[in-house]
Amino acid sequence: MTKEILKNARTGMDKSIESMKKEFTRVRTGRASVSLFDDVKIDYYGTPTPLNQVATLAVPEPRLITIQPWEKKLLPEIEKAIYKSDLGLNPTSDGMLIRIAIPPLTEERRKEMAKQLKRMGEDAKIAVRNVRRDANDAVKKLAKDKEISEDDAKRLEKEIQELTDKFVVMADEAVAVKEKEVMEL
Repeated sequence: MTKEILKNARTGMDKSIESMKKEFTRVRTGRASVSLFDDVKIDYYGTPTPLNQVATLAVPEPRLITIQPWEKKLLPEIEKAIYKSDLGLNPTSDGMLIRIAIPPLTEERRKEMAKQLKRMGEDAKIAVRNVRRDANDAVKKLAKDKEISEDDAKRLEKEIQELTDKFVVMADEAVAVKEKEVMEL
């Protein structure tokens, strides 16, 4: 029973950190990354479809992304979806291929991105602490129902706290790495 509580806590905390890292991929840095377009959907025969399912996305240069639709008639739809996506990017098309130059970020924009990253990191730490609270509640319930001794409950709470501390440090490290990436020119 106690191993299950620890396992569930670890799984929940892992998911919080993974979710944060997934959110980080959507933050635009000075470098080109196809993950910027993970949330861009285009109207494909009346169905909202992710861009990577109707075109080939590539990064031929550090500040350039190319999109080659599998059907030429999708070019205007893809351009429209990129304009609507709020990424602040301007696609240019030559009739076969869409090129998107990634402009260097201004100092002000980089600082704004760093604040956004810190907010995401804080949200992940809150999620980790919520998992800790749930695990501690489960331990207290077991102790109250006399299924485990008080000593075991204290030991388990200590293990849960150590696990929480480890995941909070992981979140801080991930934020620092991504923040460094955003701040470099």
